[in-house]
Amino acid sequence: MSSDPIAEAARRRTFAIISHPDAGKTTLTEKLLLYGGALGHEAGAVKARGGRRSATSDWMELEQQRGISITSTVLQFPYRDCVVNLLDTPGHRDFSEDTYRVLTACDAAVMVLDAAKGIEPQTLKLFEVCRDRGLPLITFVNKWDRPGLSGIELIDDIESHLSIVCTPVTWPVGISGDFRGVVDRRTGEFTRFTRTARGATEAHEELVDAARAAEDEGDAWSQCEDDLELLAGTDHDQELFLAGETTPMLFGSALTNFGVRLLLDTVIDEVPPPAARDDVDGEPRPLDEPFAGFVFKVQANMDKAHRDRIAFLRVCSGRFERGMVVTHGRTGKPFATKYAHSVFGQERETLEEAFPGDVIGLVNATDVRVGDTLYESDPVMFPPIPAFAPEHFMVARTTDVSRSKQFRNGIQQLDEEGVVQVLRDSDFGDQAPVLAAVGALQFEVAKHRLEQEFGAPVELSPTRFRVARRTDEASRAELRAMQGVDVLERSDGELLAVFESTYWLDRLEAEHPELTLDRLIAEGELHQQDGAGGVR
Repeated sequence: MSSDPIAEAARRRTFAIISHPDAGKTTLTEKLLLYGGALGHEAGAVKARGGRRSATSDWMELEQQRGISITSTVLQFPYRDCVVNLLDTPGHRDFSEDTYRVLTACDAAVMVLDAAKGIEPQTLKLFEVCRDRGLPLITFVNKWDRPGLSGIELIDDIESHLSIVCTPVTWPVGISGDFRGVVDRRTGEFTRFTRTARGATEAHEELVDAARAAEDEGDAWSQCEDDLELLAGTDHDQELFLAGETTPMLFGSALTNFGVRLLLDTVIDEVPPPAARDDVDGEPRPLDEPFAGFVFKVQANMDKAHRDRIAFLRVCSGRFERGMVVTHGRTGKPFATKYAHSVFGQERETLEEAFPGDVIGLVNATDVRVGDTLYESDPVMFPPIPAFAPEHFMVARTTDVSRSKQFRNGIQQLDEEGVVQVLRDSDFGDQAPVLAAVGALQFEVAKHRLEQEFGAPVELSPTRFRVARRTDEASRAELRAMQGVDVLERSDGELLAVFESTYWLDRLEAEHPELTLDRLIAEGELHQQDGAGGVR
């Protein structure tokens, strides 16, 4: 391995997988690991039923109980001559803030669609997150082995909902539910797939010439040829892809492993390697500058035996070496990196070095927060990661006063991880903090973890708050004197005005323009897919 950050960065491919729940994202993640040689055992489908095996990327007990991804997971494996950093994200809409944070550490994303459903509400929301991040997007149409929409219908669905042009890289032979294989539009080659037992090993692939395909596949091949004629002029353009104007499109079935290798090859060929990242002043940090990176995620208790805390850091420049002493940008204090790990789901191993695009797990980084910058010698600060506008608010109290210390410790930990935002009223302090969340399922996760990991029984009580705005000290007293409004303090010192009614908020903005009431990110934009079509 070279020690040159530029050469090593060129070998990295760092991307995330996003999807609507049940589109097959976690199963696809497992199969990518299978093809990357990263699974020492058989890969299996992820099914939400008793007795199933747990996915490598779903390590939290609640994830394994419910069969959904709640946390984001980092998985690294070699493929061809590259190093693949795969960041698995939550699929549920209630955790899109966590997805947003993960996407700040990525250079591209793979959007997984269910062939029978196309664009779903959560897909649309996550696409908007990608667009906000300026990430190139690859589309993988999953479950083509089951009945669903036609390929042309899916293209129309994607282009009409997302305003992005599809450029199919592969095209299926056989309608959805009768999957024979795919044609690679770049080479014209037809790859025929053969099922393996339970999809536990790589699918057998056979290259078939056109004459034989026409004879063997009959009407399915004729239909594919007709579709390919309709697709003339929709060839992949790398410049438009990197600009977010087009999306390479592939078809497959993660369950049967059909098309998984072609997807992984497309990631290697098309996803851009790490580039110089802008600092807080908008100046790009060259890849060969001394080590620097930013923390995009904090997670506690991944190892139940040690009750540890890991900060996940994306390397942006330079060469990281375990044991080096770096500077914690927010505090200016030295930070020792003796306990640096690479993390593979719940498993981990000591990491000796890392390069731009890699993700490092820093164990017991007690003072490190999401958005913090760490650097070696040349000072730099990367832009902070903003918090989303919360839409749900609950008051938390422990039902056992003898566990008050554990309750406070748990609340602090969940706040630092970004599981929920913790808002405190100056009159009540830590006794009854207000938990604020983007989605209601975040409260279920918070309650589960407080009780299971910290041993603090919790009661969550609803509030009447519906929307929050950023305010300041000058507006605080006047706002608190009003009915239907309160001002609470977030742990980072930010003051949030919380309102019981969006109508009252609108009226205040119109009648009192002197008050500071700044919108938070994603208010009424990324999170507007509720039934009323507005902020709840």
